[in-house]
Amino acid sequence: MGSQDGNGAEEALPPPPPVPPNVVPVKAEAEQALELVKKKNARVPMARRNLGTKGQRTPLLTNHFKVKVSNTEGHFFHYSVALSYEDGRPVDGKGVGRRVIDRVHETYNSELSGKDFAYDGEKSLFTVGALPQNKLEFTVVLEDVTSDRNNGNCSPDPNNESDRKRVRRPYRSKTFKVEISFAAKIPMKSIASALRGQESENSQEALRVLDIILRQHASKQGCLLVRQSFFHNDPKNFVDVGGGVLGCRGFHSSFRTAQDGLSLNIDVSTTMIIQPGPVVDFLLANQGVRDPYSLDWNKAKRTLKNLRIQVSPSNSEYKITGLSEKPCEDQMFTLKQRNGDGFEEVEVTVYDYFVNHRKIALRYSDKLPCINVGKPKRPTYFPVELCTLVSLQRYTKALSTLQRSSLVEKSRQKPQERMTVLSGALKKNNYDAEPMLRSCGVSISSNFTQVEGRVLQPPRLKVGNGEDFAPARGRWNFNNKKLVQPIQIDKWAVVNFSARCDINGLVENLMRCGNQKGILIKDPFDVIVENPQFRRAPPLVRVEKMFEEIQSRLPGQPDFLLCLLPERKNSDLYGPWKRKNLSEHGIVTQCIAPTRVNDQYVTNVLLKINAKLGGLNSMLVVEHSPSIPMVSKKPTIILGMDVSHGSPGQSDIPSIAAVVSSRQWPSISRYRASVRTQSPKVEMIDSLYKRVSDTEDEGIVRELLLDFYTSSKKMKPDQIIIFRDGVSESQFNQVLNIELDQIIEACKFLDANWEPKFVVIVAQKNHHTKFFLPNSPDNVQPGTIIDNRICHPRNNDFYLCAHAGMIGTTRPTHYHVLLDEVGFSADDLQELVHSLSYVYQRSTTAISVVAPICYAHLAASQMGQFMKFEDTSDTSSSRGGGMTSAGPVPVPQLPKLKDQVSSSMFFC
Repeated sequence: MGSQDGNGAEEALPPPPPVPPNVVPVKAEAEQALELVKKKNARVPMARRNLGTKGQRTPLLTNHFKVKVSNTEGHFFHYSVALSYEDGRPVDGKGVGRRVIDRVHETYNSELSGKDFAYDGEKSLFTVGALPQNKLEFTVVLEDVTSDRNNGNCSPDPNNESDRKRVRRPYRSKTFKVEISFAAKIPMKSIASALRGQESENSQEALRVLDIILRQHASKQGCLLVRQSFFHNDPKNFVDVGGGVLGCRGFHSSFRTAQDGLSLNIDVSTTMIIQPGPVVDFLLANQGVRDPYSLDWNKAKRTLKNLRIQVSPSNSEYKITGLSEKPCEDQMFTLKQRNGDGFEEVEVTVYDYFVNHRKIALRYSDKLPCINVGKPKRPTYFPVELCTLVSLQRYTKALSTLQRSSLVEKSRQKPQERMTVLSGALKKNNYDAEPMLRSCGVSISSNFTQVEGRVLQPPRLKVGNGEDFAPARGRWNFNNKKLVQPIQIDKWAVVNFSARCDINGLVENLMRCGNQKGILIKDPFDVIVENPQFRRAPPLVRVEKMFEEIQSRLPGQPDFLLCLLPERKNSDLYGPWKRKNLSEHGIVTQCIAPTRVNDQYVTNVLLKINAKLGGLNSMLVVEHSPSIPMVSKKPTIILGMDVSHGSPGQSDIPSIAAVVSSRQWPSISRYRASVRTQSPKVEMIDSLYKRVSDTEDEGIVRELLLDFYTSSKKMKPDQIIIFRDGVSESQFNQVLNIELDQIIEACKFLDANWEPKFVVIVAQKNHHTKFFLPNSPDNVQPGTIIDNRICHPRNNDFYLCAHAGMIGTTRPTHYHVLLDEVGFSADDLQELVHSLSYVYQRSTTAISVVAPICYAHLAASQMGQFMKFEDTSDTSSSRGGGMTSAGPVPVPQLPKLKDQVSSSMFFC
C-alpha cells in the first residue's frame, strides 16, 4: 500500500532503473509451462479418424446412465465467495463454509430471489440465472462452530453441547460476514457444444457445476467427499483391513460427455478411514499390541496428530494437536477456582481434576499421556479414555501388503453384484429431488447404457522348437514347451539370508525344470548361508557381510546370484541387496522367499531369470516374421513412461520417473529402463532432456536412443511410439507440449536433421467405467474393445480389457491416442496395443495394460527401494507437495547401474 501523507517509506525509495530495450524478462517455470501450452502452434489431442471393425461383435452394458438437459437456453452464474469473521479476519479453516452458506440461504431467501445454490465448499458458488445484484453482502450467526470437519464437507453436528467455559475454541467468533460477487456467466448450451466435440472453457466449467451439484447433494446427506466420490457414515459400508484402518465403501458419481450424449458415470468406490471409536482401541490395533502400557507413544503422537475426537461427557469435538509430556497423574495445569468474590489459581494434575473435581471415574488413564487439543502455548488436556475418534476421517498413509490384500479380498464384487449395488445407489441418491438439477432441466435414466464391444483374436505366440500357438482366454503355460530363446547359466551361486527351506531340493528342482524349458543350468559354485551372528544386524550390515563372504568364497564374480529371503513381502534386505548387486557389482540377481516350492513356482522364477539374463520366454509370431503393421516396416522404438509418487500422506518423498524402451528392433518384447528421481508429487517427467553443455545431454531419452541404435544394427528409429501412464485428462496438453518437446529436443541434439514420427498414447486405469455381459455372471472376455457410444465425442480413445478378469469385475484400461504422425488405422493401432499385453515376460497371461508401462512401474518401484525414503510427515492425514517457500526441494539422485546390467531387464 502506498502511504497517503507523503512522509511514508515509499517516498524514500529511488525510482527503479530503466529496463534496456533488448532485455527479455525471465519467466517462472510454471508460467513457462503454461505459455508452452498456450502457444499458437500448441499441439492438442487428435480427433478420432475412424472406428475399429475387427473382432467378434458382442453386446455389453456399461455403468453410464443417459442424461437429458432440457434447459439449454439458460445460464449458470458463477460468484466468488469471501468469508470473514466479525473482526475482518478471513475464515481459513475448511468445513465451516458450507454451514455459513446454508445459513445465508435460509436467512436471506427473499433477498436472493429464492435462488438455489451450488457451492463447492470453498470460494465458488453457482446459480441458475442471476442473483438480484452483482455484489451482495450478508451477516449470519452460527450457534456453535467447532473445529474443522472432513475436507470441509461434513458439517459438524449442531446439537453438540460444548464445554464453553473451560476451553478456547478454534472459532470463538460466531458471526460471519459473507461477500458474494459476480465472477462469470456460463451458457448451458456449451454442454451441447461439448457433445458435438466442440469443447471450450465454458463447457468444462458447465460440467464442473453439474459435478459440484452432485458433491453438494452428497454433503447434505453427511457424506465424506473425496473429489467425486461420496462415503456415507454407515458401519455396513466399513471393512476392517487391520492396523486400525477400515475400508469404507461409497460411490463415485460424475457427468461425462460422450459420443452418445451426456451421461452420469456411477461406480463403487473405496477409501481408507481411521477406525472410529475409543482412541486407545485404535492405537492398540494400529501398533498391534495388547494393552495401552505397551504402546509406543512417540509413534502414537505422529499417528494421532490432526485427527478429530469427541470428548465425553460433553461430546465436544476437537482436533488433536499432540500429547502431554507426562502421564495423566503427573501432568500439571493451572486451574482457576472461584474464591469468594474473586478467583485463585491452583496447580492440579489432569487426573486429579477429572476424578476429584469433575467426578469422572478413570479406569486406566492415570499412567498414560493425555491428549492435547490446545495451542502450543496454551495446551488443553483430556485423559485418553475420554476421547473417541470421530467417524469418516481419511487414512492417507500407504497400506502395508497385508492390508492391501485384505482390502482387495473384502471389497471385490462379481459383475452381477456390482450392477445390483449400482442400480441401488442410483435410486438411493434420488437425484430427481435435487432442486439445482431440476432447475437445469436434468433428468437421469435408470438403465445401464448399451454399447457394442468387439472381441479381438489373441495374437499367436512363438515358443522354442519352432512351435507356435494361440493362447485361449488370455492364458497359456509352458508345460511340454521350451522357451523361445533360453539362456545358459554357468557361473552362479545361492545366497541364503536365514530363510528356512530345503536348498538342495530347490537347486535340483531349478536345474531340472530349467532343463525341460531349454535353460542349461550348471551346478552352483556354492551355497552361502548367512552367519547367524548377523541375523539381527541392520539390513545394510547384513548385505555387506554377505558380500564379504561371497568374495572370499567364490573364484571370481558370478553372472547370477539366487538370493533366499526370510520374508515373502517387504523384506528390509531387498532394497540394499538389489542396490549392492546392480549398482556396485553389476550382478543379475533373483530374490525368492520360498514357502511352497512346486514346478509351477519354479517355472515362474525361471521365466524371470531367463528374461533378466537376456533370454526371451515367448514372442509374437508377427514379431518374428516380422509383419507388425507399420512397426516392422521402419525402425520403431516403443517407450513406456510412468512416474510413481509416495502415498498421499507422504509429502516429502521424491517421485520416481521411469522410462523403458524397446531394443533390438524389430523386436517389441525386449526392453531396458532408465530411472531418475524428481521433486515430490511432480507428474511431468523433468529429465527427458537435460542439456549440460553444447555437447552433453544427460537426459533419459538420449540414453535410450543410443541403446536402441547400438542394439538395432546402428539404425536410428524413424518412429517413436510413446505409452504414458498416470496422467489425467487435464494434463494431456502438458504431455503433448512439454514432455514431447523434451523428447524432440533430445532427438535434435543427437542429429539436427533427424525428424522421427511420433505416436503418443496415454493409458488410464484409474477411472470408473466398467463393462458387463447382459444376463451373464461372467466378466467380459479377454480382448474386448469398446470405441463407441461412451467414448469421447471428438478425441481418439478406446477401452480395452486385454486380460481375463478372474476375480471381482474386470477393470478396462482407457487408452487415449493423443497424437499419431505415423498414420495407423484404428484396427492396426488397437491390434498393436492388444498385442503389447501379450509380451510381458514375467507371466503366462495377457496383462491389463501394455507391457512397457508395466515394466516402467516395476523399474520405478525396484529402484525406489534402493533408497529407503523415510516418511517424515507427522500425520496420517497430512497434505503437501514438493515445494518450499524457497522453491523446489533438491532431491537425492539414484545410484547409476553398472554397464553389465544397465541394458538388462533387471526389473523383470
